[in-house]
Amino acid sequence: MNGFQFKLATAIILFVAFCMGWFANWLLHRFTRVAADDVAQLDRMSQELHEAEETRDQAITYLQQREAELTNQLSQTEAELRAAMDGLRDARREAEEMRAYIESQMAG
Repeated sequence: MNGFQFKLATAIILFVAFCMGWFANWLLHRFTRVAADDVAQLDRMSQELHEAEETRDQAITYLQQREAELTNQLSQTEAELRAAMDGLRDARREAEEMRAYIESQMAG
């Protein structure tokens, strides 16, 4: 093989390698290309997800506020119940004292 044939074979091999690389690159971009509709759909889904997260955060905030209100109301109701029970206990004790006093006055 003389120099000219060697250069020609090398040039052909390099050209074939270049063509194979270009074809592989074209195939790769062809199959991985994202359509404009897909991008629009992804944008829409992203926006909907963002809105859903905001709604969830608002719901969590509302529930925390409502829970705090209900806890406060429960504490107030329990305090009122304790006060009412103490008053009832005092009234029963006074009624018993009055009953005992009246019975002692009637017996005496």
